[in-house]
Amino acid sequence: MPNSVLDIKTLENWLWEAACSIRGEIDAPKYKDYILPLIFIKRLSDVFDDELNTLSEKFGSPEKAEKLIEIDHSLVRFYLPKKARWENISKQTTGLGEYLTDVVRAISRENPKLQGVIDIVDFNATTAGQRVISDESLKRLIEILGRYRLGLKDVEPDIFGRAYEYLLRKFAEGSGQSAGEFYTPKEVAILMSYLLDPEPGHEVYDPCCGSGGLLIKTFLRFRDKYGHDTTLAPLKFYGQEILASTFAMARMNAFIHDMEADIAIGNTMERPAFLNSDGSLKKFDLVTANPMWNQKFKQSTYENDPYNRFIFGYPPESSADWGWIQHMYTSLKDSGRMAVVIDTGAVSRGSGTSGKNRERDIRKAFVDNDLIEAVILLPENLFYNTTAPGVIIVINKNKSQIENRKSQILLINISDLYEKGRPKNYLPDSTIQKVYEIYREWKEEEGISKIIIIDEAIRNDYNLSPSRYVAKNNQDEVLPLDEAIVELEEAEEERKKADQKLWEIIKSLRVHRVESL
Repeated sequence: MPNSVLDIKTLENWLWEAACSIRGEIDAPKYKDYILPLIFIKRLSDVFDDELNTLSEKFGSPEKAEKLIEIDHSLVRFYLPKKARWENISKQTTGLGEYLTDVVRAISRENPKLQGVIDIVDFNATTAGQRVISDESLKRLIEILGRYRLGLKDVEPDIFGRAYEYLLRKFAEGSGQSAGEFYTPKEVAILMSYLLDPEPGHEVYDPCCGSGGLLIKTFLRFRDKYGHDTTLAPLKFYGQEILASTFAMARMNAFIHDMEADIAIGNTMERPAFLNSDGSLKKFDLVTANPMWNQKFKQSTYENDPYNRFIFGYPPESSADWGWIQHMYTSLKDSGRMAVVIDTGAVSRGSGTSGKNRERDIRKAFVDNDLIEAVILLPENLFYNTTAPGVIIVINKNKSQIENRKSQILLINISDLYEKGRPKNYLPDSTIQKVYEIYREWKEEEGISKIIIIDEAIRNDYNLSPSRYVAKNNQDEVLPLDEAIVELEEAEEERKKADQKLWEIIKSLRVHRVESL
């Protein structure tokens, strides 16, 4: 067994070997449901053993330390009953599914903050009378995961967390859309963390946090800047996720990274979790998010909103992009900033069309109020659930107070600054650094960035697509098919509303005519 601290590559290869050991028996999207909790248990067990050894030295013997821990669980970070310790797990040869299910429930009973995190998995689950994962596969997983220790001296929390994130990415690659919904590509998350550049004491929020990657990359950016300086005020993290299994992954992910994060479960648009005592939305210094693109919500979601979030207008039912953005904007402190990655159509839909368009009108309000700081067009085929490129929108509530940024918008087009990958393209470090430099120094660079004044955005009917201002290869901007469909759906919504109003007028005229006879 190695004595040195494990490096990231060794960890990644080892954890992926564990994943591959059950390939074929269960669908790729379900790998994470069994492997990630087992890795989590292994980490908990090894850290507990490390703390038990330290207390044994302090109090004279393992037996005395064990008795003291039994009496006072607060002597350790978390308490593991004996059956949940890896030494005993690895000795089980039969009934593993039932045993492991008992283990996760015992851990959650002893550690309330892990309830709803680790105890949601059933290792003994069946489908159509067949076990989802057999005891043989579980035994194989336990043998592989037992190969290395994951204690305090064996692996740094940041490194282990990054290996854990690597597994999440591999699951997303292997299972397309369903896994892609909870995973933002690592490089995009890193770029967003650079744009937000957290400072000591900041509170950071993600209203649709998935597996927690954007919050974690913000945490790691802070660590890169300030190291482990305990004299600085730490960051505080808040996230909300609608899916129970993904919520559990986010909690485990934050725990593994040694982050103090308050992750809540629930539908943010219907029932935001973080409120002040008066029922209003809690406000944060930074917001980072990758909501589901073009999500559909009923108009009643906006019209009956008790939190006063949609002050710039109600989005169409066909796309909640500007609904999410307004929720995030309302969740910002007066000096707050946010970075959201969203469908490219959010910055251009409705521009150039005659008549009313709700997305353009909401975008207009953000531009007219000098809130949009930057728009960054990403390359195609970065995301696991779509080949569409996406854009990052940076909104700064305090922008009008920054002299050299007032009434300006920075547009960055990095659609061709990527590396080819399998199965997805990716942003190299050089591209991330280039965008960060352009944003930080607020500068134009030929073929990459352009600074426009608000009047220019107005002349273009509030079209903020970077490709309109920073052309690549002399290509004209062409509306993608999925964007055209969303615009068509919104136009159909408006037509139905107009028809309804017309019908109400006709009925009113008929009643008036009858009454006058």
